[in-house]
Amino acid sequence: MQIRGSVVVVTGAAGGIGAALARRFAADGARGLLLADLDGGRVEDLALELDREGCHTVGVGSDVTRESDVRALVETAEKHLGPVDLFCSNAGRGSVVGESAGFEASNEVWQSCWDLNVMAHVYAARAVLPGMLKRGQGYLLNTASAAGLLQMPGDAAYTATKHAAVAFAESLAVTYGDQGIKVSALCPQGVHTAMTADPAVAATLSLFGPLLTPEQIADAVVEGLAEERFLILPHPEVARYEQGRAADRDGWLAGLRKAVRAKAPGPTVRAQG
Repeated sequence: MQIRGSVVVVTGAAGGIGAALARRFAADGARGLLLADLDGGRVEDLALELDREGCHTVGVGSDVTRESDVRALVETAEKHLGPVDLFCSNAGRGSVVGESAGFEASNEVWQSCWDLNVMAHVYAARAVLPGMLKRGQGYLLNTASAAGLLQMPGDAAYTATKHAAVAFAESLAVTYGDQGIKVSALCPQGVHTAMTADPAVAATLSLFGPLLTPEQIADAVVEGLAEERFLILPHPEVARYEQGRAADRDGWLAGLRKAVRAKAPGPTVRAQG
């Protein structure tokens, strides 16, 4: 997958990883970018910035938890930019962490996680895959999380839906991989974004490794896309953690509980299990 000359859609593009992806894709010679975010004003400002710099860019306010909005994104991209080569389903719900995020989290919290962390990817696939399949090529990049391979201690809803996001991406890869469709799941650990401004979230993520910048995530994405890797792991240690989890699940869970107790004792951040 080469970005130069491609038409790319990025959701959740107003800030953080999404904005960094947009800037990197523009710098790498994308033919056109469709940027979407719930914050329409910010994403339109970014689109104007990149358009002035020479990359044909359209910004759209959009709620990716509504399937009609996601279909409209693809229609707008095709109308103004051409067929979509790469759809980056990047919008998602951040972790809460704490007493309100464990099994006792409200139905509203669980539903919000499900809608943003899972169904937004489903809607993207439904909207963009038919055209890609007709052309015999296309790429889906779904932003998940290292929590989708491991755990986010203190946030059961986030962890469960990120696991579902990875499983859905795997399903797409299995089902359509022989028809010219490439799929990658982006699974970072901690990233310096608005999501990690919460001290409890930052404390939990610091258990596993350093926080990276959104620009570092974008670099890892471009490298992963070029190699067409299913798992894009900006924090390479995640692969080792996942192997340890598979080899000795009980030991891994016990070790995670111990690490959480040592780093952040008390109810604010706690292991699930």
